[in-house]
Amino acid sequence: MATTGEGSRPDAGHAEGRTDEGYILRDPEAFTRNMAHVIEFLGKAASAWVEPRERGENVDSGPISIPELFATMSKVADFWVSDPRRMAEAQSNLVAGYLGVWGDTMKRLSGEEPATPDAIRADKRFADEEWSKNPFYDSLKRFYLFTSSWAEDLVQDADGIDEHTRNKAAFYVRQISHALSPSNFIMTNPELMRETVRSNGENLVRGMRMFAEDMAAGRGSLRLRQADYSTFEVGRDMAMTPGKVIAQSEVCQIIQYEPSTPTVFERPLLIVPPWINKFYILDLSPQKSFIRWAVEQGHTVFVISWVNPDESHAAKDWRDYIHDGIVFGLDTVEKATGQAEANTIGYCVGGTLLGASLAYLKTVGDDRIKSATLLTTQIDFTHAGDLKVFVDEDQLASLDNTMQTKGYLDGSRMATAFNMLRAGDLIWPYFVNNYLKGKEPMPFDLLYWNADSTRMPRANHLFYLRNCYLENRLATGRMEIGGQRVDLTGVDIPIYNLATKEDHIAPALSVYTGSRFLGPNVTFVLSGSGHIAGVVNPPDRMKYQYWTGPAPSADVPFEDWLRHTAETKGSWWPHWQGWISAQSGEQVKARKPGGRKLKPIEDAPGSFVRVKS
Repeated sequence: MATTGEGSRPDAGHAEGRTDEGYILRDPEAFTRNMAHVIEFLGKAASAWVEPRERGENVDSGPISIPELFATMSKVADFWVSDPRRMAEAQSNLVAGYLGVWGDTMKRLSGEEPATPDAIRADKRFADEEWSKNPFYDSLKRFYLFTSSWAEDLVQDADGIDEHTRNKAAFYVRQISHALSPSNFIMTNPELMRETVRSNGENLVRGMRMFAEDMAAGRGSLRLRQADYSTFEVGRDMAMTPGKVIAQSEVCQIIQYEPSTPTVFERPLLIVPPWINKFYILDLSPQKSFIRWAVEQGHTVFVISWVNPDESHAAKDWRDYIHDGIVFGLDTVEKATGQAEANTIGYCVGGTLLGASLAYLKTVGDDRIKSATLLTTQIDFTHAGDLKVFVDEDQLASLDNTMQTKGYLDGSRMATAFNMLRAGDLIWPYFVNNYLKGKEPMPFDLLYWNADSTRMPRANHLFYLRNCYLENRLATGRMEIGGQRVDLTGVDIPIYNLATKEDHIAPALSVYTGSRFLGPNVTFVLSGSGHIAGVVNPPDRMKYQYWTGPAPSADVPFEDWLRHTAETKGSWWPHWQGWISAQSGEQVKARKPGGRKLKPIEDAPGSFVRVKS
């Protein structure tokens, strides 16, 4: 124990000018015992991986197909190897870069300090001082960063490949680059090496225990934990706004929230969240809840809580989600309040469904929706971003085959796809922290919600990917729902269209481009931050900012629109409240959930949202 305690001072050597003290193993016997435990937990993880496959279960392999990856990268390789001079030039660039790194290393060993680019200084993976002070780790870092940049350039400079293939190849290169970072391995990460030596490998014992648990939780696929999920419970720590479930269909529950003001706006508000995630991102906690805030502003708020589908929902498509979700919600609003007209909010893919509904319902003679707020919603998918790399004919065929047996796509697959868009922030830091440092992740409500994924019905999901991402049918007037052509040119209600500046899922350019298909009365607003934080931004925190400008137009490119905007510090919520108030009518007496016609079924947040994948 004394030697272990002595070895727990990893920086002792630095105080004496030595850089090797923290890397000397103090208790080989304890280290050996711990390595035996590591092997034991690795065996349990391997068993958890093998068991479902031995039983013949269809285990989801994740959003990236290895054959697809090799096929895509081979097209890039063909461009370079087909011309010997071109190949020689690429190789010479690589060698020249390596010689440059080697030269910088030699300068450091001779006492000269070479310049460090700002991009390297800002890279959080290499924050530990040893990455800069130790010549070995510094050169290793620089070799890695140069190689990653060189590989990315190979993709961008490859002529003769189509844009979709180029985007896929660039995405795959980024994933490989993130995975091969020296910060992800014990032997090449000074911080991990010191911790492993200091604790005699106890960090790896804790980490491999978590690894085995996460492999078992994923039923044969790794379910990477991003937060301490045990500290949260839906309805206790989040989704706490008081209300009642007042109606239920095959695909959703309708929640009406208790009023908190003596009077409310005459026109109710119906929220259509994405079915890919659970609705309580808008009711995350009392301090962050958009739903609670909207109630406090005097709105009668209803929300659709989508079902977490199973095999029985396999054939449910967009028509079902419109009729049994949005139309059912409008019917419920009318019964509960006596008001036929409603304002609506759609978030992400819920907004895409709502946008399609505006045209579809007008075709069938239902004009109860009088305004729509679209939050990070794509209507046109020309500039849909990195998620498009998962959608082409081959990948849709593979996805269809995956969903044939169960009738749905497991929610963890979509969660993984979203995480891969920001793998450097949402995957590898947790891999290192959890499994190599052996540290339990901290409680974080947003990441709890992110992990509380939902399944997707086969028909619904395939319709969405083909009609939106692959063929862009909604914006081009070629989408059909229930045999009806969806024509957005007839949409003329007021639209509040919010994009977020750093969105990787619904890029701001894509949201802006979609504005031109939403009629003549569109207010476009750009919020700071990303897909979640840019939307869930309570005013009292005074975080981020938003930009307002002229009405969006096909004649005004997004870059030009940005040059004519006004920036306002803080949340966009008060700006929206000013806009929606003009669409909401007079003040009337506050309404209790269900009114006189509907008997509440259960307390909010209801039972549908509690179903786990």
